[in-house]
Amino acid sequence: MALLRLSFVFLLIALSTIVHVVPLMAVALTKAMLPSDRLRRASNPLLTGIAESWIGFNGWMVDRFTPAQVRVEMDATLDVHGHYLMLANHQSWVDIIAMQKVFNRRIPLMRFFLKRQLFWVPLLGVAWWALDFPFMGRYTKKQIARRPELAGRDIEATRRACEKFRSIPVSIVNFVEGTRFTPQKHARQGSDYRHLLRPKSGGVAFVLDAMGQGLHAILDVTIAYPGGRPTLADLLAGRVREIRMHVRQRPIPAELLGGDYQNDRAFRVRFQQWMNGLWHEKDAQVERLLAG
Repeated sequence: MALLRLSFVFLLIALSTIVHVVPLMAVALTKAMLPSDRLRRASNPLLTGIAESWIGFNGWMVDRFTPAQVRVEMDATLDVHGHYLMLANHQSWVDIIAMQKVFNRRIPLMRFFLKRQLFWVPLLGVAWWALDFPFMGRYTKKQIARRPELAGRDIEATRRACEKFRSIPVSIVNFVEGTRFTPQKHARQGSDYRHLLRPKSGGVAFVLDAMGQGLHAILDVTIAYPGGRPTLADLLAGRVREIRMHVRQRPIPAELLGGDYQNDRAFRVRFQQWMNGLWHEKDAQVERLLAG
């Protein structure tokens, strides 16, 4: 039964993706040929509407064909015209489905920083490109040590993306750990947190620097799975019963704006201390959510 459900829902997702990506690409190609920035910006709501329709259909399928319930504690006032930086822990691909289900059409379209290899995902890679999702190299420390110029590429990609986002309502999502949580990664890091990997502050600092006053709040999102960390297949096969989420709106600390994260060591230490403090709070939040 679970295999039949999984196959059926996956087929529906594939059909919905084709139905939405084809017009999305048509609008994106038309946008690229428009003669002025004003006309190109005018086409953004149509692109966003198509993406939100696809996300809405996925959320409907979760409701209709799976027993999964997303239980949310909302300590935030959401604005569909806002400019948000979203900071979230990352445990599963299900995180994205749950977040889209909760926030779709309640805040601006969420845009994720994606690994460059994801551009080649059939249909979706092109859709993410059309919607101005930033693609990052995600270079390792060893790669950067051998070729220091690689570090600058991701910084420049962040700046280019943020320049586009200045003129439109946006929700920039940063999974601060940089990768999904696993017990193996947790042990390898020697993480200071019980339920989380260590946060990586650089990406958050670059977004705050590039966007400046263009962001009006941080949405701090904490996700927990009482039944254990699921795979996407677990969700679609009906093996996920409950997803718990806490959302807290935070002001952007004024002292963290305008600093030089790369070259000012004192500022970098202050920024990392702020991020570590936020992550200790999030770790306690996960513990509380799991305890119910």
